[in-house]
Amino acid sequence: MSRSSFILALPLLLLAACDRPADAPAQPAETGAAAKAAAGVVERRFAGTPLPAMQFTDPEGRTLDLAVQDGPVLLNLWATWCAPCVIEMPQLDALAGELEGEVRVITVSQDIRGAEVVTPFFAEKGFTRLEAWLDPETRLSAQFSPEGVLPLTILFDPAGKEVLRVTGGYQWDSPEAIALIRDSLKPARR
Repeated sequence: MSRSSFILALPLLLLAACDRPADAPAQPAETGAAAKAAAGVVERRFAGTPLPAMQFTDPEGRTLDLAVQDGPVLLNLWATWCAPCVIEMPQLDALAGELEGEVRVITVSQDIRGAEVVTPFFAEKGFTRLEAWLDPETRLSAQFSPEGVLPLTILFDPAGKEVLRVTGGYQWDSPEAIALIRDSLKPARR
């Protein structure tokens, strides 16, 4: 086969390689442990990363300064267009009630349309403990998840140092999640 014939045939070969039977699924469904792991991966490899010195506002113009948090913080990056994020928000609201006085749960929207989409979302859901913090420039995502993976939830200790992070959806109002947070914040035994 000549080089020019090969170059002309290459796209056809590539298309044939991507073909699948009409009744085959576009992508195999995840099952069992693989599906659960993909849904929420707990990582500790970034432990020690400081809580960023960034400020955010809510739709009313109040300011949140991350650098001056007093005590442990569970920081959640989310967006209204992110299905796992939407599922987590009521769970995070419940978690904030369960851990009130122990850990502050802060959710920061990464929606570029900001209050325009976040305010109606919060009104519809009727959260009692979460506040609608906005990051329409997605500065937090750029710092913590250059790949843009949401939801991303990061636990910081009282000194403002990262303890763990969870990438992907997680069952935040479960006994396991509550135990994970409390156990992760216990002082190390010497």
